[in-house]
Amino acid sequence: MAGRYAFCHGNGFMMLYQHVFQKIDLFNRIHCFRAFKEHVPIPYHPCWHRTFIHFLKTTPLMDKRYQTFQVADYALQARYEQIGDANTDQLKKHLLDAVGSMFFAIDKPPLQKLFAQLEVLGVGGPCKVPVVGSLPYDRAAQVYTALVRYPDFMDNYLGKESTCHPSDNLGPLLAAAQFRPTGGRDFLTAMAVAYEIACRLTEEIPVMTEGIDHTLLLSYSMVGGMSRMFGLTLDQAANALAICGCSIAPLAVSRASYTSEWKGMASSMDALDCVNNVLLAREGMTGPIALFEGPKGFKEVFHMNLDYEWSKDKFELLHRCILKSYNAEVHTQSAIYATLNLLKEHEIATADILKVNVTTFLTAYHIVGSGEYGDRKIVKTKEQADHSLHYLIAVALLDGQVYPEQLTPERIHREDVQTLLQKVEVNTHFPLHKPVMLAGVLDKYTQRYPDKVMAKVEVIMKEGHIFSYETEDYPGFFTQPLSWEQVEDKCRRLIGQRLTTEEMKALFTFIRTLEEQPSMEPLLAYLCR
Repeated sequence: MAGRYAFCHGNGFMMLYQHVFQKIDLFNRIHCFRAFKEHVPIPYHPCWHRTFIHFLKTTPLMDKRYQTFQVADYALQARYEQIGDANTDQLKKHLLDAVGSMFFAIDKPPLQKLFAQLEVLGVGGPCKVPVVGSLPYDRAAQVYTALVRYPDFMDNYLGKESTCHPSDNLGPLLAAAQFRPTGGRDFLTAMAVAYEIACRLTEEIPVMTEGIDHTLLLSYSMVGGMSRMFGLTLDQAANALAICGCSIAPLAVSRASYTSEWKGMASSMDALDCVNNVLLAREGMTGPIALFEGPKGFKEVFHMNLDYEWSKDKFELLHRCILKSYNAEVHTQSAIYATLNLLKEHEIATADILKVNVTTFLTAYHIVGSGEYGDRKIVKTKEQADHSLHYLIAVALLDGQVYPEQLTPERIHREDVQTLLQKVEVNTHFPLHKPVMLAGVLDKYTQRYPDKVMAKVEVIMKEGHIFSYETEDYPGFFTQPLSWEQVEDKCRRLIGQRLTTEEMKALFTFIRTLEEQPSMEPLLAYLCR
């Protein structure tokens, strides 16, 4: 008998406990111990119970090395002083850029559909929002995100194999800023955290290579930024990340041809879900903490290993966030820039164009040039137009600009642009698209992406004359950033008559000096007029 129960004494019991119970949370540990004590026929002695309680008190309930904990700790420990003056200035420009999109989008059909749905669900709540007045925090985040995202004129970050829109994170932050008094510095810090997480994950786990939309990564960046503003603890923030990470998995088909309105609205649903789950975690709801490392987790499913040292991150990627000069998908920006420069240098009669050759890098070819994402010569809607390099080059040649006016149904359906877009051919610099690794070596345009966004536009006239322009970036790219004046000009065009000149000036000044502002209320007041 002594041999049979020898393992239950002192260190022997500890070894058994570590083997069986190490990964079980406190609640389950206690109940499993009771079951062990009551149903296993071994002698019970109070010293074993004391040993067990001592082990519970000295053993961490969850492994703080998990990525969910590391991200949560990074988000909660960040300080405004760590961001740096240059990054802070850039964040403010990106916020102003997003504000322009929000004003522009308010009366657009997809937003009107959302507002109509909200009326059905029932309005009212603690958050101020445009049009419907007030909503709960999660619905407010949805509205603000949709307003930023729908025009597709917002910022970007380009990774080698994936991309993201960092400003997708602004909607939840604007909602969370109404949870408790939030000053400009607090908002900028949360914004920096969300932006950096989104950009870093785009580099570390490029989910678009697996057919998953990059909005999946918002389940981490949105939560990271919001956790600070909702006052979550480390454990609560880690659980919020885990809950959102296992619940949000959008497909990249939303960006493929035939491109629908949902392309511009998908991230708003992420915002709604993330706010909802953050507030659940704040109340103590737990999630799968080993989201990335555990069985059936991210690593096993996607074969991508997130093993990043978040404690060493110093907001290094913020300076590579970029803005758009043209109301079009980000990978088309340099080709549009080349086209507009051709028009400045030459008199081109569009009726006499025989053919237009566009040379670009592999990512652009696949997404907007009739590659893996489908035929981009079929253009009937705004969503198809802003993701068709064929259409965008054609309308740029005809109109000399690519702004929201070029994406209206009336403009899209006109015969001149429908005819010309069929003459636009898109190819990569080297005619090999697979395997991707080899194409990236042989194609100099693809090889230099994302540090450069190479593009060449060649217009061949019927009489044989050829006009050509090549570029490696565009105004708004991180190598050629927009000035405050350029961002303000863009914002003025998007806001239009919704604000007076004086109101617009006051809004611009508020955002330029955001770090000095004691409250975000003035910005919310402008947005909710």
